[in-house]
Amino acid sequence: MSFFTTTDGTRLFYKDWGTGQPILFSHGWPLSSDAWDQQMLFFGHQGFRVIAHDRRSHGRSDQTWDGNNMDRYADDLAELIEALDLKDIVMIGHSTGGGEVAHYLGRHGTARVAKVVLVGAVPPLMLKTEANPDGTPLEAFDGIREATAKNRSQFYYDLTLPFYGFNRDGAAVNDGLRESFRQIGLQGGIKGQYDCIREFSEVDYTEDLRRIDRPTLIVHGDDDQIVPIKASAHRAAEIVPNATLTIYEGGSHGLAQTEADRFSADVLAFIRA
Repeated sequence: MSFFTTTDGTRLFYKDWGTGQPILFSHGWPLSSDAWDQQMLFFGHQGFRVIAHDRRSHGRSDQTWDGNNMDRYADDLAELIEALDLKDIVMIGHSTGGGEVAHYLGRHGTARVAKVVLVGAVPPLMLKTEANPDGTPLEAFDGIREATAKNRSQFYYDLTLPFYGFNRDGAAVNDGLRESFRQIGLQGGIKGQYDCIREFSEVDYTEDLRRIDRPTLIVHGDDDQIVPIKASAHRAAEIVPNATLTIYEGGSHGLAQTEADRFSADVLAFIRA
C-alpha cells in the first residue's frame, strides 16, 4: 500500500509493481486504479514496470472538497511522475483518464513520455456545442450529476449496463464485474466525483491533443454508449499528430475489461513497434 502526498497536502494511493520501462495507467470515472488490474498483471508479466494511482477523491486517495478539477489532476500526475522519477513512460488513459493524460501532456510536456494510448477517451470534447454538434447534450450530464448526488449506489450499478454493453441483445452479462464497478465507485468521495462530471464533459482538450508529439494509439469501440466515437476518437485521431486509430467493432466503453486479451495484445504490439 503506497501513498504519495501532493504539494497541497493530498494523499494519493498508487500501485507500483515490477521493473522495466514504466507504463502509467489513468482510470475512468468513477473508478480507481483497480480498474486496470488485468492490464497491470499482464504487462508486469511482460517485463514492464506498471504504475496506477487513484485520482484524488477516487478509490483510496483523500476525498478533497476542493481541487477536483483537471488542472489539479494533471498536476497530481506530474508530481507523482517526478517523485518516482519516471522516464520513457507509456501513458495509458481510459475515458476521464484519457482527458487526464492529454491534459498532463498539454500542461507539462512530453519530455518524460515515450508513447501514449487513449482508450474510450473523452478528448477532445464530450459536450454538444455549435462547434461540436456530435457531442452529448448538457442535459445528459446534468442527469448524471443529479443521480450521483441523490442515488449514487443504484446509479453506479445501473450505469454498468451501457458502460459494458450488457444492455445489448445477446450480451453475456458479468454480474461480478457489475458489482465490482459499484463497489469501486462507492469507495470514492461523492463531492469529488460530482465535481469530476464537469471535467469529463465540459472541458475542451483540443489544444492538449495538438501538443502531443509522441506516437499515439487511440482505441475506441464503435458501440461506446458513454463516450460516442464520432465526437471523440474520430476527431482526436485527426488532431493528434502520428495517431493510429483502432476501432473495435461492437466494442463497449469498458472494452479494456470485456475484451481485455485483445486490448492488451494491441497495446503490447504498439509499445514494441
